[in-house]
This record gives sequence, C-alpha cells and structure tokens, in this order.
Amino acid sequence: TMLFPFSARKANTSADFVGLRSGFNFINCRRNAELLSKGYEPPKAIKTGTSIVGIIYKDGVILGADTRATEGPIVSDKNCSKIHHLQDHIYCCGAGTAADTEMITLTTSAELDLHRLNTERRVPVVCASMMLRRTLFRYQGHIGAALVMGGVDTTGPQLYCIYPCGSNDKIPYAAMGSGTLAAMSVLEHGWKPDLDLEQGKQLVREAISAGVFNDLGSGSNIDLCVITAKGAVYLRTDTIASEKGERLGKYGIKPNSTMVTSISVLSLQVTDERIYAVDDQQPGTSGVQLDSQQADEELPEGSQTKSP
Repeated sequence: TMLFPFSARKANTSADFVGLRSGFNFINCRRNAELLSKGYEPPKAIKTGTSIVGIIYKDGVILGADTRATEGPIVSDKNCSKIHHLQDHIYCCGAGTAADTEMITLTTSAELDLHRLNTERRVPVVCASMMLRRTLFRYQGHIGAALVMGGVDTTGPQLYCIYPCGSNDKIPYAAMGSGTLAAMSVLEHGWKPDLDLEQGKQLVREAISAGVFNDLGSGSNIDLCVITAKGAVYLRTDTIASEKGERLGKYGIKPNSTMVTSISVLSLQVTDERIYAVDDQQPGTSGVQLDSQQADEELPEGSQTKSP
C-alpha cells in the first residue's frame, strides 16, 4: 500500500517510475505538484524559540533541551519540560508551539501504547517516527511541532529529526529550534561515533549552552535524557546554564525617603562679573551687554560696578 493514493494512478504508467531501479524516485515531486494544483498551500516557515539537541553515542542516544518558554518578547516559563515521553525506550524533544508539541506527543504516546498491546512486542523506533510523520503531514504543517526523537530498540540506537511538514532525517546528531546554528556548530566540531557517556553528555551540554548564550529564545536550565538498551534516565535540570546574579549591596531604604550616600561642598571663586542693562524703551529686546566703562557712564548715580 502507498501512503499517497492520489499519486498511485500515475505511478505505474509514468516513465519516471524506473527511478526506483536507478536510485532516484520522483514520486514526491509529482505528489507535491498535484497537491499544489488542487489548491493546497505549501507550509510556511515558523520561527521556533528553543534549542533542542540529540546525538547517538557508543551505547545509546542522548537528548538535550533548554527550559525557556516565550510568548513573543515575554519569558512565560523559565523551567518548562521540553523532553516528552513516548515509550520507556523512546523519548522526544519538541520545539515550536508548546501546546502542539505537548499534544502531539501525548496522542502519539497513546497510539504507541495501543500498538504495543496489539502486537505484544516492544515498539520499534521507526514505528514512532512513522506515526508522528503521518500526523504532521496530514495537517500540512499547521501543527507547529519540530521534533528530535531518539530511542534504542533491537536494531540499535536511532535518532530522527522530524519537521512540522512531515518530512524527517535519520542522522547521528541533530539540532532544531532558533538556537540551531550555534548548537550545530558545536556538534559538528565535537561529535565522534565512539563517544562514551560522559563525553556525550558534555557535548550536549555545550551545544545547548551555545544555543542559550547566542539566542534570545533559549535560556535557563539544561535537561538531559540518556536512552540505552536497558531503559532511559531523565535528568531534569541537569545543568543551570545561565545563573541569575545576586545583589551585592544591602539596601534598607525607608518608604518615601532617599538614602544620602555622601555630601561634598565645592568652593567657588568669582573670576569675572558682568552687568547687563535692560532698555525699557525698546520692547522685544532681552538686553544689551555693556562694557565696564559704558556701564559706569549709563548707570544712575549711586550705582557702582564691581571688578574682580
């Protein structure tokens, strides 16, 4: 069965279908063109304010995320949880709209529970990826959830980068959110296939810290989740990335008063003094500056000028 029935009509008769033998497949291109011709609009780019990271290390998968939630320019929550539970061996980091990431992970977790009960076996990681991608593609990118999902099953550790439009990447390390560029630069520099547990955790901490200090939408603490074949360990508030400064001085100012810290008196020395006469007969003029000799001649008797 095919995921997209509307492309199946032309799939068998098209000359491009031989691409399956040559290594290239253009079914998605024809599917996208047919969707556009039917009036579907392509998904728009959405800015997400967060930093989420996932890597594959020697024994499993390590996921990391910051804990800042924003409402535009306002920090609404400083310690929110962005690592969501899907199964005991599958966890997911969410970036984008907080309600969308929370609800899609909750519904997918319930679907995976039903799948586990029906099949009576441990759910593969690729099954969780397929369920998330089907749901996101069904809504054409209107669900603002960018996900980094990782887990360990019988085939080994796996890491998926799932986009809001329904596409995905299966890669050894991933970063999403507004702190992607800073986090990815750290991952590309420090990731190696044979990282041990402590090296992997430190690399994830550095990647999330780079996103925190270079992006206004990321901040506060760092959460980690280590997934191995034995299970998962969720390290809530593993590291405090940006600590709040402490007040150094003690201020005990009474209400309606101002504290005086110091008083200084400056001695003034008069070096020059000038006298200005105002002519009342010419309205609109502010006054004429006179020299000392002219002032002595024009001033009435009894007036004297001072000299320094």
